[in-house]
Amino acid sequence: MAGISLLSLIVLILVIMVLGVLLTFIPIGLWISALAAGVNVGIFSLVGMRLRRVTPSKIVNPLIKAHKAGLNITTAQLEAHYLAGGNVDRVVNALIAAERASIPLLFERAAAIDLAGRDVLQAVQMSVNPKVIETPIVSAVAQNGIELRVKARVTVRANIDRLVGGAGEETVIARVGEGIVTSIGSSNSHKAVLENPDMVSRTVLAKGLDSGTAFEILSIDIADVDVGKNIGAQLQTDQAEADKRIAQAKAEERRAMAVAREQEMKASVQEMRAKVVEAEADVPRALASALREGKMGVMDYYNMQNIMADTTMRENIARTGKADSGDLNSRK
Repeated sequence: MAGISLLSLIVLILVIMVLGVLLTFIPIGLWISALAAGVNVGIFSLVGMRLRRVTPSKIVNPLIKAHKAGLNITTAQLEAHYLAGGNVDRVVNALIAAERASIPLLFERAAAIDLAGRDVLQAVQMSVNPKVIETPIVSAVAQNGIELRVKARVTVRANIDRLVGGAGEETVIARVGEGIVTSIGSSNSHKAVLENPDMVSRTVLAKGLDSGTAFEILSIDIADVDVGKNIGAQLQTDQAEADKRIAQAKAEERRAMAVAREQEMKASVQEMRAKVVEAEADVPRALASALREGKMGVMDYYNMQNIMADTTMRENIARTGKADSGDLNSRK
């Protein structure tokens, strides 16, 4: 009896272990929940999910939710999206929200949007409730040179058909900023923009800035306009300063050239003086040579000396007369 009891205990333990493994491997509770919700999911389908390394709860629970919402989605579609790395629960929630909002959205489109890295549920919610994007301060200059600093609010709605491959919010903000700069730059005066800010928004909105983006622009509203610097006057001042520097540089160049010419003339004068001194040094030798050769007599030499002395005296008298007349003028 003891041997039988021990054997029965071992068998019971083995049965409990096998049942525990089976219950762990086969989600009986999940299968019962699916049956209670009216979703036809076979027990072998759940076992197949385990074998394919798919978490059954992440397929069955969204499937129950979709069935209760009246969506026609199969287990194979959800499982394929899960194996592709998508978020099954978010896709099902987006499909339910689109169904309630009467937005045509197929499972394939929602799965493609989710796999593209975009939040498909947020996109559906944005289609129902548009989003307001606030641009940074955009600086633009009117034709009269006055700077205007503009901040705008862009109301957009998600375009589900262009979510895959469409540009994002950064592109919309950049295009709106470009349109604001163009619109203000084409205005004759900043006063016209201050009087009619809606002129800028109408001009920008008419450019079709949402082309190729994942959004549809509903409105562009100018939130704030501030007057900035007088860019035109500043540019003119900078240009005048640059012209002045150019003129100064040219004047300095002319002065340097004049100094160079003066130095060159001084060098020429010194060279001429050196030649005169050299020629004067040759005069005594020439006189001596003339006396030795008999070409000039002693009386001729004395006459020449008298003439030179007379010339020197006249020069001294002339210089003295000029000095005296200068002193008289200064005393007067």
